[in-house]
Amino acid sequence: MKQLVLSIPLFIKKPKVTRRQKFLEEMEQVVPWVDWTNRIAPHYPVAGLGRKPFALEAMLRIHMMQQWFGYSDPAMEEALHDVPMLREFAGLDAGEDVMPDETTILKFRHLLERHHLAQSLFAETTGRLAQQGLLLRQGTIVDATLIAAAPSTKNRQRKRDGEMSSTKKGNNYYFGLKAHIGVDADSGLVHSLEITTAKVADGNMIDALVHGEEAIVLGDRAYTRNDRNLEAQRQPEEPVWGMPFKRKRGEELPAEHVVLNRMLASLRAKVEHPFRIVKRQFGYTKVRYRGLFKNAQQLYLLFALANLYHVRKVWMPTTG
Repeated sequence: MKQLVLSIPLFIKKPKVTRRQKFLEEMEQVVPWVDWTNRIAPHYPVAGLGRKPFALEAMLRIHMMQQWFGYSDPAMEEALHDVPMLREFAGLDAGEDVMPDETTILKFRHLLERHHLAQSLFAETTGRLAQQGLLLRQGTIVDATLIAAAPSTKNRQRKRDGEMSSTKKGNNYYFGLKAHIGVDADSGLVHSLEITTAKVADGNMIDALVHGEEAIVLGDRAYTRNDRNLEAQRQPEEPVWGMPFKRKRGEELPAEHVVLNRMLASLRAKVEHPFRIVKRQFGYTKVRYRGLFKNAQQLYLLFALANLYHVRKVWMPTTG
């Protein structure tokens, strides 16, 4: 009998499941593709006398991969030709299908921006999470993060983005925008989002981040005011303002205030999880476009996807 050698297919090693492949398999199950395509479909072009448009779900999947992996429009076109895993996720076959070019990918993004669809998808996602009992709305944690913009003037206009601004944090100055979020105190899911220029104070945005049904609102020192702390007088319908106590100049905080501040800090920790997903998992640390509107639309979509990623372990068995 002929001796088997390692070149025979019987001994071909099964390829390793990479982190990117595992991530795509998880997001395949948790993203509500049918609901999202139905939301976009009334605005998507239909086949006519010209070139037949690409399938809506394929373009949506390509746009999602841009958010997850940070591809620009030209880089996304190249990746569809180079990476079989991404083509498979988009439902495209290199042997049979024509790949969308960078202009087609750009036009799809402009379609979402023109009709404010990213904001609509964010609202639909939070509503669906509430229906599933994953967003309880009994408490809200508020916080903001800075997203850097290019400070250079070496561009066509010879100036910085006029809708961005500088702010000081600690001893450092930052140029860009702020993403203000309201997070469910129980689950850590984002239920409200506001985008402003960087110089807007965090405390000025708190009314836009609460939904009015909370029993308690938590925030860091940037949100503390005389009428917003644990000792402040409040109306019966008002929530408890769980803001930390501030030390007066030349005085030390009482011991009980120090203990309360530490307790509040541990409760506020959940608000950092969505920022970690957007900045570390999705790699979004710098704005991609000029102006607040385009970047705000991208952030609405990123935080909707961050919510889905946050609950993927819970949701996958029920949506598989």
